[in-house]
Amino acid sequence: MSLDSISTSIDEAVNGFFDPTATAVSKIVFYSVKVGDAELPLIVGWLVIAGLVFSAWFGLVQVRRFKLALEVARGKYDEKDAPGEVTHFQALTAAVSGTVGLGNIAGVGVAVSIGGPGATFWMILCGLLGMASKFVEVTLGVKYREVHADGTVSGGPMHYLPKGLRERFGNGGAVFGKVLAVLACIMILLFGLFGGNLFQTNQSYAQVASTFGGEDGFLASSAGAVLFGVVVAVLVGLVLLGGIRSIASITSRLVPAMGIMYVLACLVVILGNVTAVPDAIQTIFKGAFEAEGVAGGVIGALIQGFKRAAFSNEAGLGSSPIAHSAVKTNHPASEGLVATLEPFIDTVVICTMTALTIIIANPASWAEARAGEDIGGVTITSDAFESVLPWFPNVLTIAVLLFAFSTILTWGYYGLKAWTYLFGRGKVSETVFKALWSLFAVAGAMLSLDSLISLGDSALFLLAVFNIIGLYLLAPVVKKELDKFLDYVRERKARAALGSTEPDEAAKVL
Repeated sequence: MSLDSISTSIDEAVNGFFDPTATAVSKIVFYSVKVGDAELPLIVGWLVIAGLVFSAWFGLVQVRRFKLALEVARGKYDEKDAPGEVTHFQALTAAVSGTVGLGNIAGVGVAVSIGGPGATFWMILCGLLGMASKFVEVTLGVKYREVHADGTVSGGPMHYLPKGLRERFGNGGAVFGKVLAVLACIMILLFGLFGGNLFQTNQSYAQVASTFGGEDGFLASSAGAVLFGVVVAVLVGLVLLGGIRSIASITSRLVPAMGIMYVLACLVVILGNVTAVPDAIQTIFKGAFEAEGVAGGVIGALIQGFKRAAFSNEAGLGSSPIAHSAVKTNHPASEGLVATLEPFIDTVVICTMTALTIIIANPASWAEARAGEDIGGVTITSDAFESVLPWFPNVLTIAVLLFAFSTILTWGYYGLKAWTYLFGRGKVSETVFKALWSLFAVAGAMLSLDSLISLGDSALFLLAVFNIIGLYLLAPVVKKELDKFLDYVRERKARAALGSTEPDEAAKVL
């Protein structure tokens, strides 16, 4: 029996299991109500309402404190000898590497295919609202993190839900928080597997196979898929052994570089067709409120925009606090403010530029996808670039690989923290997880895209249910932490104005 026939059998077996599972789970999680001509999943409304509530509760903190967030990220308010493992900037890039990924490339292609150009508007809105949700959860992540004896840090919903709810509501809150924490950990592991690992491998493989050889090339075969998955698995396993410092060290270099490269490419397409930009923007706004010919009209565009934005920026899910909790700081809200930059970079900037590139280039594959053809999102985006820059698919392939690799690494770290919360810390436990995580990357190249999106979305939105319940209950704690940090900032500014480092002198002018 040949390698290709063996890998084909594996391919069929894997898809035979996951396809029906994805369909069944998706029907439950995305229970919908009829709104006009479209079906509105109740779970989507849950995320949108959370963003609205937190934006109002904290006085549009994502807008009013945007400049301060940039200053903190640049290190202006760094504190010497503060507990933690990484700087504000490294924590941001480590977290962004988990959000800025193929959701920005393939996910946007899917959104504007199913929901039409108008989905872009709703993605942007979801990103802006998500900045407030991100602020709340990351502040809690840092406040209730656990600093271990060896200096390493563990944080995330599995820590702030039981600790925070115990602090506010006593033993009853502790029990409820523990239940939410366990459920959140399970969903982190599942979404990490399907969205943070398998989806990334799947779409990066699709781009590599398309660029090098196409449908008739070796990489497009089942054997090529297995080989690609094995290479990814080995590389991921090697980096994961280094922990968050290793991941942060790599992502602090990879994320800015690949982000800049991708944004520049988008700008080449957009500015090269600058006269088409006004029409593209008009198409987006018109499609957002007058959508025709797309799944579900206006509501369909809204749903796809919010679903893909949530998949991309993960605001309200409790995943990013795991990376941010490792920051060196004594003021939790400082990192909460830094975290607001994530959805802005990820959704407002990068997703929007991807959507504009597709709309302006208007590749044939996009039209085919909107007509119902099964075409991968990454292929649509690649074709959009190729229509303007014939050589760019090769560069995009590199970008896709970097995006995918950094996302798999970061979600590997998230998954490890959820795993150790459930099964305990220790060398054996951690090694088992890292091995399993790396091996699963092999399957990603063989699964169908629709199954991965369905399973990833299901776990993602269930995670949001458990996490956001806790965010509502702990929002008053976040308000106090924000006030404390703003007092600290005023004190630092007063000291700088006096040319003194003495708090007592600075306090006289506050």
